[in-house]
Amino acid sequence: MLLRHSHLSAAISGIFAIGVVAACTSCGPAAPPQQAANPAAAVSAADPSGDAVNPAADAEPTLLPAGDLAEGWISLFDGQTLFGWTADSQADWRVQDGTIVVSSGDKGLLHTTTQFADYVLRVDFRAEQGANSGIFLHTSPQPQDMTSDCYELNIAEADNPFPTGSLVHRKRADAEAPSGSWHSYEVTVDGERVVVKLNGQEILDYTDPKPLRRGHIGLQLNTGKVAFRNIRLKPLGMASLFNGRDLSGWKTYPDMASKFTVMDSGELHVRDGRGQLETEGRYGDFALQLECRTHAPALNSGVFFRCIPGDDMMGYECQIHNGFQDGDRTRPQDCGTGGFFRRQNARRVVADDLTWFHLTLIADGPHMAAWVNGYQVSDWTDDRPPHENPRKGLRLEPGTIMIQGHDPTTDISFRNLQIADWAPRGP
Repeated sequence: MLLRHSHLSAAISGIFAIGVVAACTSCGPAAPPQQAANPAAAVSAADPSGDAVNPAADAEPTLLPAGDLAEGWISLFDGQTLFGWTADSQADWRVQDGTIVVSSGDKGLLHTTTQFADYVLRVDFRAEQGANSGIFLHTSPQPQDMTSDCYELNIAEADNPFPTGSLVHRKRADAEAPSGSWHSYEVTVDGERVVVKLNGQEILDYTDPKPLRRGHIGLQLNTGKVAFRNIRLKPLGMASLFNGRDLSGWKTYPDMASKFTVMDSGELHVRDGRGQLETEGRYGDFALQLECRTHAPALNSGVFFRCIPGDDMMGYECQIHNGFQDGDRTRPQDCGTGGFFRRQNARRVVADDLTWFHLTLIADGPHMAAWVNGYQVSDWTDDRPPHENPRKGLRLEPGTIMIQGHDPTTDISFRNLQIADWAPRGP
């Protein structure tokens, strides 16, 4: 159970290299310097060139299996760093042997920088004898009231009023989870309903009369040592953006050079450029998932979002470009797939050209993040003054989504485009 706490602090996770973004003929004037890939998790060390140092730059990430990617799963913990997480109290959160470990410090949460709406969450945990911890769902960064600020899925001994598997101050569960051993949670948060499985067995089903709708995911230090691993999430509520038969629901621009066609295989294909294909619908906060394949090395495209409807790619751009420099995947050639063009480079080029890859994009208020093949590559918050045009400032109002045909070399396919349009967070 969470006790009150005060001051904030950042989780020290390492530093991620940010390269210089190359110019793009379709992307407007130069932009201000980029933020670090995870400002809350960055420290001040730098190499003589002034670039941030990435201590895990040479470590190959462990990616999700193809079956999990096809089902829409992403990793919230890369097994090497605390990228995508931040702490709200002074505690010894660290990565150790592929796990997130904490054992001492001020009580509080290590929470995702990204908020999520409906999802299935899987996480393994191990607590020492006498430890008390929890996994916080739809949480605010510093929850004070377990009945309104979050859902606290407890990790505690059997003599606790809310033992492991319970939602604190909401519903008690009776289950066995001996201390010192690894256990697995699978929790579905879908609208007003929270369903918890422990080690594959359903142990709790709770309906909230005042559902929270959205929030961060937090790992708790209360008392004792606890470890977490294999933290994975699958967004729910996804609806198709592309029917695989025709361009219904999309606006075409026949006067532009790009040619968008639907293949017999049900894929969306774009050749040539410059041009765009635009949704008829408008989206503000959402989770977007798709698959993409480039048909030649180092091709350039992008997914634009919160665009000014009917305008010329006036939106935020989630880049598609799998090129990298000098054989180093931490040095994207042109922002890198999953980076936010002219705002933040991808910390690693994960996808390969000529091969299908998965892209997940989440836009939540001023915060944006992207995963490529289930691996988080970007984590950016737009702190600019508000502006209708996202190229010039923060746009929160809904806009269209556009797929870009970049230039005459464009030759790229898309499939399985799905989106979940998020409702506002509840009280």
